[in-house]
Amino acid sequence: MYKFKSYQYGIALGICLTVAGCKAPAPEAPITPSAAVPESFGASAPAQDANNNTSTLAWKDYFKDQNLVDLIDVALKNNQELNITLQEIEIAKNDIRVKKGLLLPTVGVRAGAGVEKVGRYTSQGAGDATTEIKPGKETPDPLGDFTISAYANWEVDIWKKLRNSKKAALNRYLATVEGKNFVITNLIAEVADSYYELMALDNQLDIVKQTIKLQTNALEIVKIQKQAARATELGVKKFEAEVLTSRSMEFDILQQIKEAENKINFLLGRYPQEIKRTNNNNFLSLLPAAVSSGIPSQLLANRPDIKQAELELVAAKLDVKVARAEFYPSLNITAAIGVDAFKPSYLLTMPESLLYSLAGELAAPLINRNAIKAEFASANARQLQALYNYDRTVLNAYLEVSNQLSKIENLQKGYDLKSQQVDALNTSIDVSNDLFKSARVDYFEVLMTQRDALEAKLELVDTKKEQLNAAVHVYRDLGGGWK
Repeated sequence: MYKFKSYQYGIALGICLTVAGCKAPAPEAPITPSAAVPESFGASAPAQDANNNTSTLAWKDYFKDQNLVDLIDVALKNNQELNITLQEIEIAKNDIRVKKGLLLPTVGVRAGAGVEKVGRYTSQGAGDATTEIKPGKETPDPLGDFTISAYANWEVDIWKKLRNSKKAALNRYLATVEGKNFVITNLIAEVADSYYELMALDNQLDIVKQTIKLQTNALEIVKIQKQAARATELGVKKFEAEVLTSRSMEFDILQQIKEAENKINFLLGRYPQEIKRTNNNNFLSLLPAAVSSGIPSQLLANRPDIKQAELELVAAKLDVKVARAEFYPSLNITAAIGVDAFKPSYLLTMPESLLYSLAGELAAPLINRNAIKAEFASANARQLQALYNYDRTVLNAYLEVSNQLSKIENLQKGYDLKSQQVDALNTSIDVSNDLFKSARVDYFEVLMTQRDALEAKLELVDTKKEQLNAAVHVYRDLGGGWK
Protein backbone atom coordinates (compact mmCIF):
# COMPACT_ATOMS: atom_id res chain seq x y z
CA MET A 1 0.00 0.00 0.00
CA TYR A 2 2.74 2.40 0.98
CA LYS A 3 4.80 1.38 -2.05
CA PHE A 4 1.85 2.16 -4.34
CA LYS A 5 1.39 5.62 -2.79
CA SER A 6 5.11 6.35 -3.06
CA TYR A 7 4.92 5.38 -6.72
CA GLN A 8 1.99 7.79 -7.24
CA TYR A 9 3.80 10.61 -5.46
CA GLY A 10 6.89 10.00 -7.58
CA ILE A 11 4.88 10.25 -10.78
CA ALA A 12 3.19 13.47 -9.58
CA LEU A 13 6.56 14.98 -8.62
CA GLY A 14 8.02 14.05 -12.01
CA ILE A 15 5.10 15.69 -13.83
CA CYS A 16 5.48 18.88 -11.77
CA LEU A 17 9.20 19.01 -12.45
CA THR A 18 8.60 18.46 -16.16
CA VAL A 19 6.06 21.30 -16.30
CA ALA A 20 8.46 23.57 -14.42
CA GLY A 21 11.24 22.59 -16.81
CA CYS A 22 9.13 23.44 -19.85
CA LYS A 23 8.36 26.94 -18.64
CA ALA A 24 9.92 29.47 -21.01
CA PRO A 25 10.26 33.26 -20.68
CA ALA A 26 7.47 35.29 -22.21
CA PRO A 27 8.18 36.46 -25.75
CA GLU A 28 9.46 39.99 -26.21
CA ALA A 29 7.20 42.76 -27.50
CA PRO A 30 7.21 43.07 -31.32
CA ILE A 31 10.34 44.78 -32.56
CA THR A 32 9.60 47.46 -35.16
CA PRO A 33 11.57 50.43 -36.57
CA SER A 34 11.28 53.48 -34.35
CA ALA A 35 10.40 56.18 -36.91
CA ALA A 36 9.08 56.56 -40.45
CA VAL A 37 11.20 58.03 -43.23
CA PRO A 38 10.32 61.70 -44.03
CA GLU A 39 8.36 62.39 -47.18
CA SER A 40 11.03 64.63 -48.74
CA PHE A 41 14.75 65.39 -48.53
CA GLY A 42 14.16 68.96 -47.40
CA ALA A 43 12.94 72.27 -48.73
CA SER A 44 16.21 72.97 -50.59
CA ALA A 45 16.14 69.61 -52.39
CA PRO A 46 15.14 69.53 -56.08
CA ALA A 47 11.66 68.45 -57.13
CA GLN A 48 11.13 64.78 -56.32
CA ASP A 49 9.39 62.28 -58.57
CA ALA A 50 8.89 58.66 -57.54
CA ASN A 51 9.05 57.61 -61.21
CA ASN A 52 12.37 59.34 -61.85
CA ASN A 53 15.24 58.10 -59.69
CA THR A 54 18.90 58.25 -60.71
CA SER A 55 19.67 55.07 -58.77
CA THR A 56 17.80 53.00 -61.37
CA LEU A 57 20.45 53.86 -64.00
CA ALA A 58 23.16 51.28 -64.63
CA TRP A 59 26.60 52.62 -63.79
CA LYS A 60 27.71 52.28 -67.42
CA ASP A 61 24.90 54.65 -68.39
CA TYR A 62 25.54 57.07 -65.54
CA PHE A 63 29.26 57.59 -66.24
CA LYS A 64 29.94 58.95 -69.74
CA ASP A 65 33.77 58.87 -69.67
CA GLN A 66 34.82 55.64 -71.40
CA ASN A 67 38.19 55.58 -69.63
CA LEU A 68 36.41 55.68 -66.27
CA VAL A 69 33.97 52.98 -67.39
CA ASP A 70 36.90 50.73 -68.37
CA LEU A 71 38.57 51.25 -64.98
CA ILE A 72 35.38 50.42 -63.07
CA ASP A 73 34.89 47.30 -65.16
CA VAL A 74 38.39 46.05 -64.25
CA ALA A 75 37.82 46.89 -60.56
CA LEU A 76 34.61 44.82 -60.44
CA LYS A 77 36.56 41.82 -61.71
CA ASN A 78 39.80 42.10 -59.74
CA ASN A 79 39.17 44.05 -56.53
CA GLN A 80 40.32 41.95 -53.56
CA GLU A 81 37.78 43.33 -51.08
CA LEU A 82 34.95 42.41 -53.43
CA ASN A 83 36.38 38.94 -53.93
CA ILE A 84 36.63 38.49 -50.14
CA THR A 85 32.96 39.48 -49.85
CA LEU A 86 32.03 36.89 -52.50
CA GLN A 87 33.64 34.20 -50.35
CA GLU A 88 31.60 35.39 -47.37
CA ILE A 89 28.52 34.70 -49.49
CA GLU A 90 29.74 31.15 -50.10
CA ILE A 91 30.31 30.67 -46.36
CA ALA A 92 26.77 31.88 -45.60
CA LYS A 93 25.37 29.59 -48.31
CA ASN A 94 27.11 26.59 -46.74
CA ASP A 95 25.69 27.54 -43.36
CA ILE A 96 22.20 27.14 -44.85
CA ARG A 97 23.14 23.60 -45.91
CA VAL A 98 24.32 22.86 -42.37
CA LYS A 99 21.06 24.08 -40.84
CA LYS A 100 19.03 22.19 -43.44
CA GLY A 101 20.94 19.01 -42.64
CA LEU A 102 19.92 19.26 -38.98
CA LEU A 103 16.27 18.89 -40.03
CA LEU A 104 16.94 15.49 -41.61
CA PRO A 105 17.71 12.18 -39.90
CA THR A 106 21.34 11.23 -39.47
CA VAL A 107 21.89 7.80 -41.01
CA GLY A 108 25.08 5.77 -40.79
CA VAL A 109 26.55 2.30 -40.95
CA ARG A 110 28.69 0.68 -38.31
CA ALA A 111 30.62 -2.59 -38.10
CA GLY A 112 32.32 -3.96 -35.02
CA ALA A 113 34.17 -6.96 -33.69
CA GLY A 114 35.13 -7.92 -30.15
CA VAL A 115 35.72 -10.72 -27.69
CA GLU A 116 34.63 -11.04 -24.07
CA LYS A 117 35.83 -13.42 -21.30
CA VAL A 118 33.75 -13.32 -18.12
CA GLY A 119 34.40 -15.09 -14.85
CA ARG A 120 32.82 -18.55 -14.39
CA TYR A 121 31.50 -17.63 -10.97
CA THR A 122 29.44 -14.65 -12.14
CA SER A 123 25.79 -14.53 -13.12
CA GLN A 124 26.68 -14.07 -16.79
CA GLY A 125 29.43 -16.74 -16.69
CA ALA A 126 27.21 -19.25 -14.91
CA GLY A 127 24.39 -18.59 -17.37
CA ASP A 128 26.65 -18.98 -20.41
CA ALA A 129 28.09 -22.25 -19.05
CA THR A 130 24.65 -23.84 -18.81
CA THR A 131 23.28 -22.42 -22.07
CA GLU A 132 23.53 -24.24 -25.38
CA ILE A 133 23.75 -22.24 -28.57
CA LYS A 134 22.49 -25.30 -30.46
CA PRO A 135 21.51 -28.72 -29.15
CA GLY A 136 24.68 -30.29 -27.87
CA LYS A 137 26.78 -27.14 -28.49
CA GLU A 138 27.69 -24.99 -25.48
CA THR A 139 28.22 -21.21 -25.53
CA PRO A 140 31.82 -20.48 -26.56
CA ASP A 141 34.19 -19.19 -23.94
CA PRO A 142 35.57 -16.59 -24.58
CA LEU A 143 32.55 -15.20 -26.41
CA GLY A 144 33.04 -13.29 -29.66
CA ASP A 145 30.81 -10.43 -30.85
CA PHE A 146 30.55 -9.41 -34.54
CA THR A 147 28.08 -6.72 -35.60
CA ILE A 148 27.03 -5.03 -38.85
CA SER A 149 24.19 -2.54 -38.60
CA ALA A 150 22.64 0.64 -39.91
CA TYR A 151 21.49 3.30 -37.50
CA ALA A 152 19.53 6.56 -37.61
CA ASN A 153 19.08 9.51 -35.24
CA TRP A 154 16.45 12.20 -35.72
CA GLU A 155 15.45 15.19 -33.63
CA VAL A 156 11.80 15.90 -34.37
CA ASP A 157 11.38 19.65 -34.85
CA ILE A 158 8.18 19.96 -32.83
CA TRP A 159 8.85 23.58 -31.75
CA LYS A 160 10.21 24.82 -35.11
CA LYS A 161 13.59 25.40 -33.50
CA LEU A 162 15.53 23.86 -36.39
CA ARG A 163 13.32 25.41 -39.06
CA ASN A 164 13.71 28.88 -37.54
CA SER A 165 17.45 28.33 -37.34
CA LYS A 166 17.47 27.50 -41.04
CA LYS A 167 15.40 30.60 -41.85
CA ALA A 168 17.83 32.73 -39.85
CA ALA A 169 20.74 31.29 -41.83
CA LEU A 170 18.87 32.01 -45.09
CA ASN A 171 18.30 35.63 -44.09
CA ARG A 172 21.96 36.03 -43.18
CA TYR A 173 22.91 34.61 -46.56
CA LEU A 174 20.66 37.17 -48.26
CA ALA A 175 22.22 39.85 -46.04
CA THR A 176 25.70 38.92 -47.28
CA VAL A 177 24.43 39.26 -50.86
CA GLU A 178 23.24 42.77 -50.04
CA GLY A 179 26.57 43.40 -48.35
CA LYS A 180 28.27 42.47 -51.62
CA ASN A 181 26.02 44.92 -53.46
CA PHE A 182 26.97 47.64 -50.96
CA VAL A 183 30.66 46.92 -51.55
CA ILE A 184 30.04 47.28 -55.30
CA THR A 185 28.37 50.70 -54.94
CA ASN A 186 31.21 51.96 -52.75
CA LEU A 187 33.87 50.49 -55.02
CA ILE A 188 32.39 52.20 -58.09
CA ALA A 189 32.20 55.51 -56.21
CA GLU A 190 35.77 55.19 -54.92
CA VAL A 191 37.17 54.50 -58.39
CA ALA A 192 35.24 57.46 -59.81
CA ASP A 193 36.40 59.73 -56.96
CA SER A 194 40.02 58.77 -57.50
CA TYR A 195 39.71 59.20 -61.27
CA TYR A 196 38.34 62.75 -60.97
CA GLU A 197 40.99 63.54 -58.35
CA LEU A 198 43.65 62.40 -60.81
CA MET A 199 42.19 64.58 -63.57
CA ALA A 200 42.04 67.54 -61.17
CA LEU A 201 45.71 67.07 -60.22
CA ASP A 202 46.67 66.97 -63.91
CA ASN A 203 44.85 70.26 -64.42
CA GLN A 204 46.45 71.84 -61.36
CA LEU A 205 49.87 70.73 -62.60
CA ASP A 206 49.25 72.56 -65.89
CA ILE A 207 48.17 75.67 -63.99
CA VAL A 208 51.34 75.63 -61.89
CA LYS A 209 53.50 75.21 -64.99
CA GLN A 210 51.77 78.14 -66.67
CA THR A 211 52.26 80.21 -63.52
CA ILE A 212 55.96 79.33 -63.45
CA LYS A 213 56.29 80.70 -66.98
CA LEU A 214 54.59 83.95 -65.99
CA GLN A 215 56.75 84.26 -62.89
CA THR A 216 59.92 83.52 -64.87
CA ASN A 217 59.05 86.24 -67.37
CA ALA A 218 58.43 88.68 -64.53
CA LEU A 219 61.78 87.69 -63.01
CA GLU A 220 63.57 88.48 -66.26
CA ILE A 221 61.86 91.87 -66.39
CA VAL A 222 62.87 92.79 -62.86
CA LYS A 223 66.46 91.73 -63.60
CA ILE A 224 66.51 94.09 -66.56
CA GLN A 225 65.00 96.82 -64.45
CA LYS A 226 67.70 96.28 -61.84
CA GLN A 227 70.39 96.71 -64.46
CA ALA A 228 68.69 99.97 -65.45
CA ALA A 229 68.58 100.99 -61.77
CA ARG A 230 64.79 100.92 -61.80
CA ALA A 231 64.58 97.96 -59.38
CA THR A 232 66.56 96.59 -56.45
CA GLU A 233 68.16 93.27 -55.55
CA LEU A 234 65.32 92.75 -53.07
CA GLY A 235 62.80 92.63 -55.90
CA VAL A 236 64.93 90.14 -57.83
CA LYS A 237 65.21 87.81 -54.83
CA LYS A 238 61.49 88.04 -54.12
CA PHE A 239 60.66 86.95 -57.67
CA GLU A 240 63.26 84.17 -57.50
CA ALA A 241 61.72 82.89 -54.25
CA GLU A 242 58.27 82.92 -55.83
CA VAL A 243 59.49 80.88 -58.82
CA LEU A 244 61.16 78.35 -56.50
CA THR A 245 57.97 78.06 -54.44
CA SER A 246 55.95 77.27 -57.56
CA ARG A 247 58.51 74.71 -58.73
CA SER A 248 58.37 73.03 -55.33
CA MET A 249 54.58 72.95 -55.63
CA GLU A 250 54.97 71.29 -59.03
CA PHE A 251 56.84 68.35 -57.49
CA ASP A 252 54.29 68.08 -54.67
CA ILE A 253 51.53 67.71 -57.26
CA LEU A 254 53.57 65.15 -59.21
CA GLN A 255 53.82 63.07 -56.02
CA GLN A 256 50.07 63.37 -55.46
CA ILE A 257 49.48 62.23 -59.04
CA LYS A 258 51.65 59.17 -58.45
CA GLU A 259 49.75 58.30 -55.26
CA ALA A 260 46.38 58.82 -56.95
CA GLU A 261 47.42 56.47 -59.78
CA ASN A 262 48.58 53.85 -57.31
CA LYS A 263 45.32 54.17 -55.35
CA ILE A 264 43.36 53.41 -58.52
CA ASN A 265 45.67 50.50 -59.33
CA PHE A 266 45.10 49.13 -55.83
CA LEU A 267 41.33 49.33 -56.30
CA LEU A 268 41.77 47.53 -59.61
CA GLY A 269 43.84 44.79 -57.94
CA ARG A 270 46.98 45.32 -60.02
CA TYR A 271 50.53 46.59 -59.64
CA PRO A 272 51.40 50.21 -60.52
CA GLN A 273 50.92 51.28 -64.12
CA GLU A 274 49.87 54.44 -65.88
CA ILE A 275 46.19 55.29 -65.68
CA LYS A 276 44.62 56.24 -68.97
CA ARG A 277 42.43 59.31 -68.61
CA THR A 278 40.70 61.93 -70.67
CA ASN A 279 42.59 65.05 -71.83
CA ASN A 280 42.76 67.36 -68.81
CA ASN A 281 42.29 70.50 -70.95
CA ASN A 282 38.56 69.85 -70.82
CA PHE A 283 38.36 69.28 -67.08
CA LEU A 284 36.78 72.62 -66.15
CA SER A 285 34.19 72.18 -68.89
CA LEU A 286 32.98 68.84 -67.51
CA LEU A 287 29.40 68.96 -66.27
CA PRO A 288 28.21 66.80 -63.35
CA ALA A 289 25.56 64.24 -64.24
CA ALA A 290 21.98 65.37 -63.70
CA VAL A 291 20.48 63.87 -60.54
CA SER A 292 16.90 62.84 -59.75
CA SER A 293 16.56 61.82 -56.13
CA GLY A 294 13.12 60.19 -56.21
CA ILE A 295 11.39 60.03 -52.82
CA PRO A 296 13.05 59.07 -49.50
CA SER A 297 11.03 55.88 -49.03
CA GLN A 298 12.70 54.45 -52.15
CA LEU A 299 15.93 54.27 -50.17
CA LEU A 300 14.49 51.26 -48.31
CA ALA A 301 14.37 49.32 -51.57
CA ASN A 302 17.41 50.76 -53.34
CA ARG A 303 20.11 50.98 -50.67
CA PRO A 304 21.87 47.61 -50.18
CA ASP A 305 23.04 48.52 -46.67
CA ILE A 306 19.45 49.17 -45.56
CA LYS A 307 18.27 45.86 -47.00
CA GLN A 308 21.22 44.13 -45.35
CA ALA A 309 20.34 45.64 -41.96
CA GLU A 310 16.70 44.64 -42.44
CA LEU A 311 17.62 41.03 -43.18
CA GLU A 312 19.94 40.95 -40.17
CA LEU A 313 17.02 42.17 -38.04
CA VAL A 314 14.77 39.37 -39.35
CA ALA A 315 17.51 36.83 -38.61
CA ALA A 316 17.92 38.21 -35.07
CA LYS A 317 14.17 37.83 -34.45
CA LEU A 318 14.37 34.18 -35.54
CA ASP A 319 17.36 33.66 -33.24
CA VAL A 320 15.16 34.72 -30.30
CA LYS A 321 12.58 32.09 -31.26
CA VAL A 322 15.32 29.46 -31.50
CA ALA A 323 16.69 30.42 -28.06
CA ARG A 324 13.20 30.32 -26.55
CA ALA A 325 12.56 26.84 -27.97
CA GLU A 326 15.54 25.56 -25.96
CA PHE A 327 13.33 25.72 -22.85
CA TYR A 328 10.89 23.16 -24.29
CA PRO A 329 11.32 19.37 -24.35
CA SER A 330 13.12 17.89 -27.33
CA LEU A 331 12.00 14.66 -28.99
CA ASN A 332 14.74 12.40 -30.33
CA ILE A 333 14.09 9.17 -32.21
CA THR A 334 16.79 6.54 -32.66
CA ALA A 335 16.62 3.36 -34.70
CA ALA A 336 18.97 0.56 -35.76
CA ILE A 337 18.82 -2.62 -37.78
CA GLY A 338 21.52 -5.18 -38.55
CA VAL A 339 23.00 -8.54 -37.68
CA ASP A 340 24.91 -9.64 -34.59
CA ALA A 341 26.56 -13.01 -33.83
CA PHE A 342 29.47 -14.50 -31.91
CA LYS A 343 30.97 -15.97 -35.12
CA PRO A 344 31.16 -14.26 -38.55
CA SER A 345 29.74 -17.38 -40.20
CA TYR A 346 26.48 -16.94 -38.25
CA LEU A 347 25.90 -13.31 -39.35
CA LEU A 348 23.72 -14.35 -42.28
CA THR A 349 21.73 -16.86 -40.27
CA MET A 350 18.22 -15.48 -40.12
CA PRO A 351 16.32 -14.64 -38.03
CA GLU A 352 18.64 -15.68 -35.19
CA SER A 353 21.31 -13.03 -35.93
CA LEU A 354 18.86 -10.22 -36.71
CA LEU A 355 18.82 -7.18 -34.40
CA TYR A 356 16.73 -4.02 -34.51
CA SER A 357 15.74 -1.23 -32.20
CA LEU A 358 13.45 1.77 -32.19
CA ALA A 359 13.29 4.27 -29.34
CA GLY A 360 11.94 7.74 -28.69
CA GLU A 361 13.28 10.08 -26.04
CA LEU A 362 11.63 13.20 -24.66
CA ALA A 363 14.05 15.37 -22.70
CA ALA A 364 13.60 18.77 -21.09
CA PRO A 365 15.98 20.90 -18.99
CA LEU A 366 15.04 20.97 -15.29
CA ILE A 367 17.97 22.12 -13.20
CA ASN A 368 20.78 24.59 -13.88
CA ARG A 369 19.12 26.30 -16.83
CA ASN A 370 21.23 29.42 -16.43
CA ALA A 371 23.09 28.79 -19.67
CA ILE A 372 19.83 28.61 -21.63
CA LYS A 373 18.51 31.73 -19.92
CA ALA A 374 21.75 33.58 -20.68
CA GLU A 375 21.59 32.59 -24.36
CA PHE A 376 17.96 33.74 -24.54
CA ALA A 377 18.89 37.09 -22.97
CA SER A 378 21.80 37.45 -25.39
CA ALA A 379 19.51 36.70 -28.35
CA ASN A 380 17.15 39.44 -27.17
CA ALA A 381 20.05 41.86 -26.82
CA ARG A 382 21.31 41.00 -30.33
CA GLN A 383 17.79 41.59 -31.65
CA LEU A 384 17.78 45.08 -30.13
CA GLN A 385 21.23 45.69 -31.57
CA ALA A 386 19.96 44.73 -35.02
CA LEU A 387 16.98 47.08 -34.61
CA TYR A 388 19.17 50.01 -33.59
CA ASN A 389 21.54 49.24 -36.45
CA TYR A 390 18.62 49.26 -38.90
CA ASP A 391 17.33 52.60 -37.59
CA ARG A 392 20.83 54.07 -37.74
CA THR A 393 21.37 52.81 -41.29
CA VAL A 394 18.11 54.33 -42.53
CA LEU A 395 18.84 57.64 -40.80
CA ASN A 396 22.38 57.72 -42.17
CA ALA A 397 21.14 57.00 -45.71
CA TYR A 398 18.60 59.82 -45.55
CA LEU A 399 21.14 62.33 -44.19
CA GLU A 400 23.75 61.33 -46.78
CA VAL A 401 21.37 61.99 -49.66
CA SER A 402 20.12 65.23 -48.08
CA ASN A 403 23.71 66.46 -47.61
CA GLN A 404 24.74 65.62 -51.16
CA LEU A 405 21.70 67.29 -52.73
CA SER A 406 22.41 70.45 -50.75
CA LYS A 407 26.11 70.22 -51.61
CA ILE A 408 25.41 69.98 -55.34
CA GLU A 409 23.36 73.17 -55.22
CA ASN A 410 25.84 75.15 -53.12
CA LEU A 411 28.87 73.97 -55.09
CA GLN A 412 27.31 75.19 -58.31
CA LYS A 413 26.79 78.66 -56.82
CA GLY A 414 30.31 78.67 -55.39
CA TYR A 415 31.79 77.53 -58.72
CA ASP A 416 30.09 80.36 -60.61
CA LEU A 417 31.51 82.95 -58.21
CA LYS A 418 34.95 81.35 -58.23
CA SER A 419 34.98 81.43 -62.05
CA GLN A 420 34.27 85.16 -61.98
CA GLN A 421 37.10 85.62 -59.47
CA VAL A 422 39.55 83.75 -61.73
CA ASP A 423 38.53 85.84 -64.75
CA ALA A 424 39.08 89.03 -62.78
CA LEU A 425 42.48 87.91 -61.53
CA ASN A 426 43.59 86.82 -65.01
CA THR A 427 42.82 90.32 -66.20
CA SER A 428 44.62 91.84 -63.21
CA ILE A 429 47.77 89.85 -64.05
CA ASP A 430 47.98 91.46 -67.49
CA VAL A 431 47.26 94.90 -66.04
CA SER A 432 49.84 94.54 -63.26
CA ASN A 433 52.51 93.38 -65.70
CA ASP A 434 51.90 96.38 -67.98
CA LEU A 435 51.99 98.77 -65.03
CA PHE A 436 55.15 97.12 -63.67
CA LYS A 437 56.93 97.53 -67.00
CA SER A 438 56.11 101.22 -66.94
CA ALA A 439 57.19 101.48 -63.28
CA ARG A 440 53.74 102.55 -62.17
CA VAL A 441 53.46 99.71 -59.57
CA ASP A 442 56.16 97.94 -57.61
CA TYR A 443 57.11 94.25 -57.69
CA PHE A 444 55.09 93.45 -54.56
CA GLU A 445 51.76 94.11 -56.29
CA VAL A 446 52.77 91.91 -59.22
CA LEU A 447 53.78 89.10 -56.88
CA MET A 448 50.58 89.27 -54.90
CA THR A 449 48.45 89.36 -58.05
CA GLN A 450 50.16 86.26 -59.46
CA ARG A 451 49.91 84.46 -56.14
CA ASP A 452 46.21 85.26 -55.74
CA ALA A 453 45.51 84.12 -59.30
CA LEU A 454 47.34 80.83 -58.74
CA GLU A 455 45.41 80.10 -55.54
CA ALA A 456 42.09 81.00 -57.16
CA LYS A 457 42.74 78.76 -60.18
CA LEU A 458 43.71 75.82 -57.97
CA GLU A 459 40.61 76.38 -55.83
CA LEU A 460 38.46 76.49 -58.98
CA VAL A 461 39.80 73.09 -60.02
CA ASP A 462 39.12 71.74 -56.51
CA THR A 463 35.56 73.04 -56.69
CA LYS A 464 35.02 71.36 -60.04
CA LYS A 465 36.38 68.10 -58.61
CA GLU A 466 34.01 68.39 -55.64
CA GLN A 467 31.11 68.96 -58.04
CA LEU A 468 31.93 65.80 -59.97
CA ASN A 469 32.47 63.84 -56.75
CA ALA A 470 29.15 65.09 -55.33
CA ALA A 471 27.37 63.70 -58.38
CA VAL A 472 29.16 60.38 -57.79
CA HIS A 473 28.29 60.37 -54.09
CA VAL A 474 24.60 61.13 -54.55
CA TYR A 475 24.41 58.28 -57.09
CA ARG A 476 26.00 55.98 -54.50
CA ASP A 477 23.88 57.29 -51.62
CA LEU A 478 20.65 56.79 -53.58
CA GLY A 479 21.62 53.13 -53.99
CA GLY A 480 22.85 53.19 -57.57
CA GLY A 481 25.56 51.08 -59.16
CA TRP A 482 24.91 47.55 -57.95
CA LYS A 483 21.97 46.64 -60.20
